[in-house]
Amino acid sequence: MSKFQVFLIVLYLFFFGAVGGWVLELLFRRFFSGANPERKWLNPGFLFGPCLPLYGFGTVLLFILSELDHTLFGSFSGTFWYYPVMFVVMALAMTLLEYIVGLVSFKGFHLRLWDYSKLWGNIQGIICPLFTFFWGVLSALYYFLLYPRLLHLVEWFTLHPLFSFIVGICFGVFIIDCAFSLHLGTQIRRRASEIDKTLYESVDLQKFQLKMQSRAGFFRLAAPKPLSERIETFNEFLHRRPGTPADEKKPEKQRKKKL
Repeated sequence: MSKFQVFLIVLYLFFFGAVGGWVLELLFRRFFSGANPERKWLNPGFLFGPCLPLYGFGTVLLFILSELDHTLFGSFSGTFWYYPVMFVVMALAMTLLEYIVGLVSFKGFHLRLWDYSKLWGNIQGIICPLFTFFWGVLSALYYFLLYPRLLHLVEWFTLHPLFSFIVGICFGVFIIDCAFSLHLGTQIRRRASEIDKTLYESVDLQKFQLKMQSRAGFFRLAAPKPLSERIETFNEFLHRRPGTPADEKKPEKQRKKKL
């Protein structure tokens, strides 16, 4: 297998993982997430398109583990201990990846893409034992059941230039999406710090999306209202006392205008 073919396989696996992970997160946040009590359909990613890079990097990481499988775990191969060892290794590898991505997004962009702070054993609200276990289960199901068939399909794709051309276009769109989304994140950070310097340190992207979803498109964080006004609305939402109607927090002039 040539290096170029390996490169194409990595690209295909990344996109399959990123899109598949986006679908999983979409369903999880719609039906199971406690952060979405109204059970709305929310774009689970920071990007505008249906793509979660965390899962894409995860599938690439598991591909690397599969290539090192014989070298690292050859002594366990064919024994009872092979599956428990692989489960633990994959769970820890995915947890480490999740921690790195979460730390970069929070420290670098002050965006909390997920929040485990209410779960037992969490570290900085980014990782926790419960989701480490979930990562292990998900990785094991993917690695032992789906991955062999997916790899065979991807290898077939790499032999046909048309599919490679399509994945190249998708990768270009992905890069543009990343650049635009990071630019938007920088704008949010600047506007939020102008309104309330402590606001952006604790912004949970899920809450921000949930509050603004009714006024924004499904794949958009942007809306017709100016970004500064949207963040002010979100700031009021965060600081409103439980049970306090939204109108009571508005200035007297604004309430009179509504009347």
